[in-house]
Order: sequence, then structure tokens, then C-alpha cells
Amino acid sequence: MFAWLAANIGTILITLALAAVVFGIIRKLINDKKHGISSCGGNCAHCKMCTSCQRKS
Repeated sequence: MFAWLAANIGTILITLALAAVVFGIIRKLINDKKHGISSCGGNCAHCKMCTSCQRKS
């Protein structure tokens, strides 16, 4: 068991770091959604999704 851990420590650390980054991104997106913060720039003239995005004014 310890030999396997020693042989794969680099992969394990990189995987844990990437998982932490993904967790942080998802947490930020959820918090932004709860607080009503959107990634929309508000320039509907150049947006392909302008018909589905109805901003409240």
C-alpha cells in the first residue's frame, strides 16, 4: 500500500489540487447565483442567446 502511494504521490497531489479548483469554481458559481450575480455582460445585440435571456429592468 505504501509503495503504491509513494509511486503515485505526484498524480494524487495533482488530482487533489484540480479537484479543489473545480470545487472552488462550482462554489463561486452557486454563491453568485444565490446573490443574483450573472456573467451576462448586458450587450444583447451581440449575444446568440438574447432570445432566452430576458433581463429584468
